[in-house]
Amino acid sequence: MQTASAPSPAARLRGYRRPPWLSSPKVLRTEVLAGLVVGLALIPEAISFSVIAGVDPKVGLFAACTMAMTIAFVGGRPAMISAATGAVALVVAPIARQYGLGYLIATVMLAGVIQIVLGGLGVAKLMRFVPRSVMVGFVNALGILLFLAQIPNLHDVPWEVYPLVVGGLALMVLFPKITRAVPAPLVSIVILTVITVAAGIAVPTVGDKGKLPSALPVPGLPDVPFTVHTLTLIAPYALAMALVGLMESQMTARLVDDLTDTRSNKTRESVGQGIANVVTGLFGGMGGCGMIGQTMINVKSGARTRLSTFLAGFFLLNLCVGLGPVVSKIPMAALVAVMILVSVGTFDWHSIKPATLKRMPLGETAVMVITVAVVVATGNLSIGVVVGSVIAMVVFARRVAHHADVTAVTDPDGGQVVYSVSGELFFASSNDLVTRFDYAGDPDQVVIDLTAAHIWDASSVAALDAVTAKYRERGKSAEIIGLNQPSADLHRTLSGELTGS
Repeated sequence: MQTASAPSPAARLRGYRRPPWLSSPKVLRTEVLAGLVVGLALIPEAISFSVIAGVDPKVGLFAACTMAMTIAFVGGRPAMISAATGAVALVVAPIARQYGLGYLIATVMLAGVIQIVLGGLGVAKLMRFVPRSVMVGFVNALGILLFLAQIPNLHDVPWEVYPLVVGGLALMVLFPKITRAVPAPLVSIVILTVITVAAGIAVPTVGDKGKLPSALPVPGLPDVPFTVHTLTLIAPYALAMALVGLMESQMTARLVDDLTDTRSNKTRESVGQGIANVVTGLFGGMGGCGMIGQTMINVKSGARTRLSTFLAGFFLLNLCVGLGPVVSKIPMAALVAVMILVSVGTFDWHSIKPATLKRMPLGETAVMVITVAVVVATGNLSIGVVVGSVIAMVVFARRVAHHADVTAVTDPDGGQVVYSVSGELFFASSNDLVTRFDYAGDPDQVVIDLTAAHIWDASSVAALDAVTAKYRERGKSAEIIGLNQPSADLHRTLSGELTGS
């Protein structure tokens, strides 16, 4: 008996595919610079989310570092950024306020375990049920939220902030016309920082958001009693965080898929999010998920590989720990300008053009608008997606329900009537099926032809049973014919078991 020999080192080397950033200096430069821009943009966001969660700024910053660096290896969507997010901060804030940092960290780690389990069970496949109208509403709401998040940085500030923001926007719009070798957001941040420092302009800076950490995080388990009582306290928050994180991450991955015309492994992304949260908890971070704003900056900067994601976390860690005094001097106006441009680029302007709205079915437009309204009102992207998806399903069900039709043809001799049923039979369309037959006036022989129909659920089988039962009560025979194989199998399994006949 022959045994398969292990491939030689040369064979393994031939099968090895070098990463694109390792093969092209241009790609490498793009990935490195994009990672640097995202690293800078993560700082005020992470600090702000730490404030929302009620923890020290370093907890959010360490979460951003560890999430990004870990997901670069275990995630399923290259170029996507995962870090501390507002949605996760809102979910875990109550546990942090009531029980302290140790319970927050335990919650994050349990949420990561739940995400690993859900990812392994294939929860990512549920994303196929999110319709395009909800996706468009999600993107538009994101653009609005990104813009609204900058308003506090523009309110009650020195007047110099406004020309700095305008100047930053102008730089990012005009600089790409000169060269795209360096990301325009990075150029804008550097120039505005140099101007404010050199001229001594007193405007809010990154340092005003909170103190940056001065030492690397140390891994360790959360300082909580490992008891059933602790588990019952943190489990509801952990489950909520796991679901919110997975939904935002999957929506972000799908958005990047569309922007880059590439596919990603959603199951791996779900499991990767869980692993990243467990690692983040071990290093004392507040957890997180896919971060759409920074992901948009990364992708718009030209990044397409995992390198930019890893470097975003790596640069952030070094910027905070090694270059904290320098980073603290970056004016918030520079980062506000970056986020405003990202928000404008994120919004799907084509979706609200009069010509588009005129062609689009009213139901789909309503779903998009409702999704936007719910997200903006709640500040939670996940709630908007759920509400939008449910409404889209209701609209679809109502539309399809009208496509089921029943027509009757009576033989010339009057001895038999054939009812032809067409369309999709499910709970909505089969509700009034029983009323479409003339039980008293029909002859003794009735044929119900379902050649042009399909049975989808138990409600339809129950409706057909009710029809045949009504004919049987009058001493008449009703025969069902023309079932396709799936419909016949479902009817054979459930017929007589639902109506008691």
